[in-house]
Amino acid sequence: MGWLSGVLAVQRGHLFPWLAVGLAMGVGLYFSLRFEPDAMTLGVTAAFATICFLLARIFRFGTGPLWMLAGMAALGVLLASGRAQLVSGPVLGWHYYGGIEGRVIGLDRSGSDAVRITLDQVVLSNVSPQKTPIRVRVSMHGDAALGIVPQPGMRIMTTGHLSPPGGPVEPGGFDFQRHAWFLKLGGVGYTRVPILSAAQPDTGWSLWVFRLRMAISGHVRTLLPDDVGGFAAAVTTGDRSGMSPQSLDDLRAANTAHLLAISGLHMGLLSGFIFGLLRIVFALIPFVALRWPARKLAAGGALIAATFYLSLSGGSVSTERAFVMAAVALVAIMLDRRALSLRSVAIAALIVLTLRPEALLSPGFQMSFAATAALVAVFQHLRGVDLSFGLPMVAGTLGVLISSAVAGLATAPIGAAHFNALSHYGLIANLISVPLMGIIVIPAAVLAALLAPFGLEFVGLWAMGLGLRLILAVSHWVASLDGARSFVPGPDPEVLPLLCFGAVFVILWRGHARWIGVIPVVAAITLWTQVDRPGVLIADQGNLVGVMTDKGRALSKPKGAGFIAKNWLENDGERIAQEDAAIRWPKDGAFMGGVNVVHLNGKRAIAAFDRCAADQVIIASAALELDSCVVIDPDKLSESGALALMTGQDGIYIRSVRDVTGTRHWSQWPDSKTQPGWWAKLRFAKNEDVKP
Repeated sequence: MGWLSGVLAVQRGHLFPWLAVGLAMGVGLYFSLRFEPDAMTLGVTAAFATICFLLARIFRFGTGPLWMLAGMAALGVLLASGRAQLVSGPVLGWHYYGGIEGRVIGLDRSGSDAVRITLDQVVLSNVSPQKTPIRVRVSMHGDAALGIVPQPGMRIMTTGHLSPPGGPVEPGGFDFQRHAWFLKLGGVGYTRVPILSAAQPDTGWSLWVFRLRMAISGHVRTLLPDDVGGFAAAVTTGDRSGMSPQSLDDLRAANTAHLLAISGLHMGLLSGFIFGLLRIVFALIPFVALRWPARKLAAGGALIAATFYLSLSGGSVSTERAFVMAAVALVAIMLDRRALSLRSVAIAALIVLTLRPEALLSPGFQMSFAATAALVAVFQHLRGVDLSFGLPMVAGTLGVLISSAVAGLATAPIGAAHFNALSHYGLIANLISVPLMGIIVIPAAVLAALLAPFGLEFVGLWAMGLGLRLILAVSHWVASLDGARSFVPGPDPEVLPLLCFGAVFVILWRGHARWIGVIPVVAAITLWTQVDRPGVLIADQGNLVGVMTDKGRALSKPKGAGFIAKNWLENDGERIAQEDAAIRWPKDGAFMGGVNVVHLNGKRAIAAFDRCAADQVIIASAALELDSCVVIDPDKLSESGALALMTGQDGIYIRSVRDVTGTRHWSQWPDSKTQPGWWAKLRFAKNEDVKP
């Protein structure tokens, strides 16, 4: 203990950022649980946190930091649990078809480019208020577009389909049920019926920002054409509905999609531009420059502008995170503290995790703080180093080059883990695009805002459009290069936390021992390279099956369940069309280690199938009962979620979504009559002589 106290004493003065690490560990622990903590468990956790904080105070000159770390982890569990309870609301437990009525509080576009409407104050036919979700989200397909155009605050009515938010498409995949829970979405679906107005739009203050956002977005898109207008609307209001799918994909391929989201870059550029502009203005007024703290006043003005930008953007999680980062830096200036330091990054992380613990799981949070922490750490080491080599322009160019390279390296593994893609020429694209955003786009947006009261906003928007055209041209060019993007398989769940903790240790620890953090980073990368994708994947409705072959995953049908197919193939590290993957499926079924997988899709196929062999596994999209082989149908899948057949030492075993997620607030599992589940009882002998 004496040795440990000595080690921690060396770190004194640099331990504050570890508070954010401890809180994140606790939040991550809560979301990794397979059960929902009950009142007794939470009470014990609260008592443990209290004891840890007391011991941290008593042993503050010894092992106190370790007790503080443990206490913050316990506090993270409590905060995440409290947040999950706070946003709780009814979730549909069945597939609903009927009348849907509600107030429009959100407008965006789905991955298939359909307009989506988010409604609150929901009314569903023949559904009691106690069972009606707080919010639902409806996509407009077909004739739905022939009705009225939904407006912010409008109360609309239609007839459509709603379902409970879907679970992961495979064990360990993205959990949309959890994501929807924290958005208070209790049902998602679609309508093909024209939308009707049920009442006059709500003109109260609760939705005035939403109405203002949509009004500005629509006005910007009328003045700027096509994707340029959609890009400008996204940068100014957070509304991305005007961007075409092709341009979105090119931005991702060029690793410049972050320019589309209102994130730390935009908030930082806007705040920095307003701060610099106000300092120049104050310097030109001798009375102010000589008597008032012009620097602090400029920081205050920039904070007000950032607050307005946050409101105008819709206040998404990524924008809130960016605002907190900018606000911490600006308040630090007003308090005569260093604006950018690892301490300020930690303060921002503590605020965000306290307000929205679920943000820890989002790629935006992880990539934003990874880039910021890495940039601060690198430029702290470069402080005092002359990068100009006698030429001022060289210092600026090297600064942009270093910052783009560091941010790209810090975020690349996180982006690859979430999106299964690596952009090989992203550094080139960002070296051109980021300066364009800072020199042309953001100043032009501020100019447009200043000229808007005089009806001259088109001047600023013209200049803004010029910069955005250049950025789009760069993205299209980079995306068209051979080998611009490669795809990687999704890692196992432990890879990303291990990698991030190792990187954080390297950044935060002081002394040569920091390089111990390289060990978990290398271990994480090694585990990632050895990831073993499931031999068979079964969708949670039994409507799609994917079997791994020598040529890649074979899908059981060329159309339908497209979202599931796309995610499976991307998690395999492939970027091919579902139709191409379906060509690989053999007509007589697919084999995995001696097990013949047969997919029966549709009532006709099921009715025509009356017997099976002992070595067959039958996956049916509707209820089916056969005694001579294993049958997996929607009734069984409702208890397990999507399934994966994995190869182990003893043969082939089944892993379910339920095995991974457990039973949580957001889970919608029916009461299982079998424990631990019917799928746990299935085992298949492995026959190495049978090839895919």
